Parts: sequence; C-alpha cells; structure tokens
Amino acid sequence: MTLLTVWNDTDPETPVLQTRDVDVITEQLNGLGARFSRWEVKELSADPTQDEVLAAYADEIAAVNAEHGYTYVDVMTMVPSDSDEYREKAVASRAKFLNEHQHDDDEDRFFARGTGVFYLHVGGKVYAVFCEQGDVISVPVNTTHWFDMGLKPDYVSVRFFHDDDGWVGNFTGSEISSTFATHDELASVPA
Repeated sequence: MTLLTVWNDTDPETPVLQTRDVDVITEQLNGLGARFSRWEVKELSADPTQDEVLAAYADEIAAVNAEHGYTYVDVMTMVPSDSDEYREKAVASRAKFLNEHQHDDDEDRFFARGTGVFYLHVGGKVYAVFCEQGDVISVPVNTTHWFDMGLKPDYVSVRFFHDDDGWVGNFTGSEISSTFATHDELASVPA
C-alpha cells in the first residue's frame, strides 16, 4: 500500500506523520504543490516493452499530456533477473537518483508496476512517498527531492516531460538522502 512518512529534516529517526490514508497523502502533497492520484491498473506482460505500456495506458497518458502540456513520454523498466547486467543496471540506476536534486521541470511518474520512494525536501521537512502500482505522483519544478528504487529494483514507470531532453537533475551536493529510511526499510513498515 502507498505510504507517506514525514520527518523534520533534522530528525530522521522520528516520523511526525506516517499514513496509508490516500486522502491524507493527497492533502499533504497538495499542500506542497505536488499532485498525487491513482489510476486503474492494467495487465502487462512480465517484461513489457515501452510500446506495450504506452498502449495500455494511452487514454490516461493523453489526458495528462493535454492537461499539463507534456510533449515527451517514456517508460523506465527494471525487471529483476539473476544476471550481471541487471545487477550492474540496478546499482547504477539507484545511484543516479539517490542524491538530492531538483529539476527545471515538474517530475511526473506513474507506477504501472512495482514500487519506488520519492522523498520531497520542503520547508524543513522530508516527505517520503512510498509509491506502488497504480500511483501517479508529480514533484513540482525546483522542489528538492531524491528517489530510491531499492536494492533490487522492480518497477515499470511512465515518465512525462515538457521537452525531449528527458531527465536532467540539478544536484544540491547535500548528503541528506543518506540519513533517512531507505526504500527497503519503508517497504517493511507493517500495513
């Protein structure tokens, strides 16, 4: 289940809020200018292609593009396997997104399968949104944040952009991301 955990940014040990209530999660994120919603999940193959995912969610993607002016959409897929290629890709991908950064654009993601955690660092607090299959999250432009896909990434996500440059991160140099609960730790919080 989707989980929101909020801490003061100076105290990564003591959550000030932890909830699975979608209405509370939506309200908290809306207060930051972020958007959160859920889409009906559709059946995909075990290792879906980008075309398969885009076709399955064509109507939902078209609606987001029309409402928010996105012009480029792609699919990020991490399907676990017992191969060196997967292990190398998992380590490199996780490291790329794990440090605090911001973007010159909103960061919109839909989880067609699997999980990932977006950590928004706003107003002296850290908001960790453990996203699952069906979740749609939008991190507003210039919001400092990071993303953790866990030690064994397993997800399929649709990414939305306003231009063809795709994902470009402006890193803050802060090491704050190393002090908060990881994806795997949040995945173990009882439902």
